[in-house]
Amino acid sequence: MICYWVTAILLFVSEGVSWLTPYNAGGVGLWETRHEVWIYVDLSILVLLGATELWLKRERKVYLKRAVLLCGILLSYELYFLLDPVVHGSEIILMMPLLISLVYFERNLLRAFSLLNILIYMLITIVPAAIRLTAFNTADFLLVMTLLIIGTFLGQGVITRSIEMRKAVENLAKSEQKLIVEKAISDKLLKMDALTGLYNHKTFHEYMENLIHHSEANGVSVHLAILDIDNFKTINDTFGHWVGDIVLKEVARNITELIRPNDFAARYGGEEFALIFADTTSEQAEACCEAIRAAVERMAIPQLEERNITISSGLFHYLPGDGKEKLFRNADSALYQAKRSGKNRVVVYQEQVQLLVPQI
Repeated sequence: MICYWVTAILLFVSEGVSWLTPYNAGGVGLWETRHEVWIYVDLSILVLLGATELWLKRERKVYLKRAVLLCGILLSYELYFLLDPVVHGSEIILMMPLLISLVYFERNLLRAFSLLNILIYMLITIVPAAIRLTAFNTADFLLVMTLLIIGTFLGQGVITRSIEMRKAVENLAKSEQKLIVEKAISDKLLKMDALTGLYNHKTFHEYMENLIHHSEANGVSVHLAILDIDNFKTINDTFGHWVGDIVLKEVARNITELIRPNDFAARYGGEEFALIFADTTSEQAEACCEAIRAAVERMAIPQLEERNITISSGLFHYLPGDGKEKLFRNADSALYQAKRSGKNRVVVYQEQVQLLVPQI
């Protein structure tokens, strides 16, 4: 609709200029010779545009395209009747509905309104000539018809090409999206342990190094817990490795269910798991480890013939300046103490624990 309003404004400006500028030999301007026609046509244009705007506000979603194009056809013929006697080649204004229809990139819409445009032009040209109201100019008629038909075919070509380009862009976007998904899956496979669904050993160390650096810079509290399944070798030897895999999966499931969203769990290797607690207290970290221990002890795995699974855990609170080596050594020392003191328990690292670990 903005295009139509701009066209109307340009028309009114040109009429004002012609009113101020006499152009024939007698000093009489177009305003003096056609002012009544101009006034009526101008008023009808304003009524047409205003009525269309009001209608679109009420029925915008349903009839938007048809209303805009129908308004364009009526406006173009009003301009044609106004300009035809004084402007050579004014028939070009009849191309406006065709150009507007290209905005919607719909073949059927273009065909329908192009056909309507051609029929209206034939009607206003042939019928008056048939009843001898005006002279029929065959050359002008054929020229305008050719212009409208060629414009329709060109419009069809533009729409076809635009659809092809849109499909190409959509296919490219789908290909890029597929690559992104494949890369995400590949990255996940590289970071995850295939059996348990937890992070793998390599990802654990990468995360731990970044977290230690963050802790040193910002003083964030970090706890490391190392969990080990008790008597796992006996389970494998007695029931088979496939049962051992089931045990690993079930332990990992309990860990995943009980840790917080910002905690980090990984399969450290074999039957060992590692948990990183960031920005939490020692009491909260110990409580989480204890909850995991109790949940694992309650597990019922049919293949184990009513045998319980237990885990031992060693927990260490990292302090800025301790370093990565001390973090692992002390957490492992706490785990060693849990194993020595009867298994199936959580031990928090204390300085005296280190004395119980044999020096190698």
